[in-house]
Amino acid sequence: MRESEQWNLESIYNTHAKWVYNLALHYLWNKEDAEEVTQDVFIKVHHQLSKFRAESQLKTWIYRITVNSSLDHIKASKRAKRGGGLFFFSINDEGAERSFNHPGVDIENQEDVEAIMRQIALLPRKQQEALILNKIEGHTIIETAELMNLSSKTIEGLITKAKKNLKENLSHHQDENNILSSKNIIGNEII
Repeated sequence: MRESEQWNLESIYNTHAKWVYNLALHYLWNKEDAEEVTQDVFIKVHHQLSKFRAESQLKTWIYRITVNSSLDHIKASKRAKRGGGLFFFSINDEGAERSFNHPGVDIENQEDVEAIMRQIALLPRKQQEALILNKIEGHTIIETAELMNLSSKTIEGLITKAKKNLKENLSHHQDENNILSSKNIIGNEII
């Protein structure tokens, strides 16, 4: 019997649901959307579990499903707002049309954190993923590397570039001192 056949969905859900929800929330900025994506992720896990080849850890596989499902949800939301149909877009313009409703952010910090999250959404995808995993989710460099299937050195480089780009973008778009003094972003210092 394969290892994937021994797992049951309930134990997988109980082990991974919280971080799946939090990761989706960091991409989607909205509690209801994150809940929906979390459900979608575990439906996909259920349907694809027999195809899981265990070439990577289960958590890494679920992480990939979560990121892809979150990005698909953003794309679908943009399509719905534009009336459907095909369109070309960049993941880097996602922040412009989304509303920010993050339950982990105090009301008095909501505006500053939203501004930072909009700038994070403008980063290249790999920089965005590394920054979210390491600085917001609190994973170590090694854990981030495992989840993204990259080397630790590559992750360090992505985070350094992301922080540099984020600082530059923030200084161009708003009063940097105002935003940067907003304590921390969701509990962890980013820049």
